[in-house]
Amino acid sequence: MMARESTRVIRIGDKVIGGGTPILIQSMTNTRTEDVAATVEQIHRLEKAGCEIIRCTVPTQEAAVAIGEIKKQITIPLVADIHFDYKMAIAAMENGADKIRINPGNIGGKDKVAQVVAVAKERNIPIRVGVNSGSLERELVDKYHGVTAQGIVESALDKVHMIEELGYENMVISIKSSDVLMCVKAHELLAAKTDYPLHVGITESGTIISGNIKSSIGLGLILHQGIGDTIRVSLTGDPVEEIKSAKLILRTLGLRRGGIEVVSCPTCGRTKIDLIGLANQVENMVAEFPLDIKVAVMGCAVNGPGEAKEADIGIAGGIGEGLLIKKGEIVKKVPENQLLAVLREELEHWDV
Repeated sequence: MMARESTRVIRIGDKVIGGGTPILIQSMTNTRTEDVAATVEQIHRLEKAGCEIIRCTVPTQEAAVAIGEIKKQITIPLVADIHFDYKMAIAAMENGADKIRINPGNIGGKDKVAQVVAVAKERNIPIRVGVNSGSLERELVDKYHGVTAQGIVESALDKVHMIEELGYENMVISIKSSDVLMCVKAHELLAAKTDYPLHVGITESGTIISGNIKSSIGLGLILHQGIGDTIRVSLTGDPVEEIKSAKLILRTLGLRRGGIEVVSCPTCGRTKIDLIGLANQVENMVAEFPLDIKVAVMGCAVNGPGEAKEADIGIAGGIGEGLLIKKGEIVKKVPENQLLAVLREELEHWDV
């Protein structure tokens, strides 16, 4: 298997992936790319949340031109997502896209692919070769008696070889399926056959709850094997949620440090405060602090100090009041409505 440390290094704007470099987090805008203001506003929110590469769809010439305006107002690399029209890939590159995502099988034949590759080669723009299980060629479905991991990998490598034959190797490969275990198997097979960096994700994974579960299992199984150089957690919802989830997956796997980890108890009959609301407020609040610490949010003062002893700092609820805890030791008691403010003050003055 081609471990992450052995994949080729590919430059995307001012970022690099592959060769054992840190796994980068991606997302995709869900605004109309032609609406520059709305798209830039969303990208700024994603940047703030920790997005490191952003992808925008380019279905029209107007969208391709908008790429140039968007690029002037953001700081992270921009990938142009192309389907069906090779001219949009060329226009996106001419307007400053840092990378393009295409499926060479659906943009009009090898002669059209050659024209796209010629522009990419001239500008040294990487091509992400993307293949989804839903778009698998009929001959491969027939060959493998259905949509399979083997068919997905063969399809992707066919497209890669097509571009290699055109004299270009500045590529990233992305193979996706909504079937989690099929997706895992496909990545295992692909990693054994190529050293191109891989963009990993579970496509059409679903809403915040189902999408997070499927993505966590799939990405966890793939990344833990040393496969994958950049990831996207695809969710039906605000794309900022994708960034939060991706960061947590990487931290949980020990693949990224930094950022506050929030732990909280599941509540029980002893809970006398709005722990669910408080925990959500804490999770949202700590995202703005660049600290590598653990924060605990506990529901009662009975077990709170003990349960929070592994955390650097924590709060525990009581009846109309709560405790501020550091390293398992009670620091002070404050009214319930001041718990969040007290925690914020401690974080603002945290001695790193």
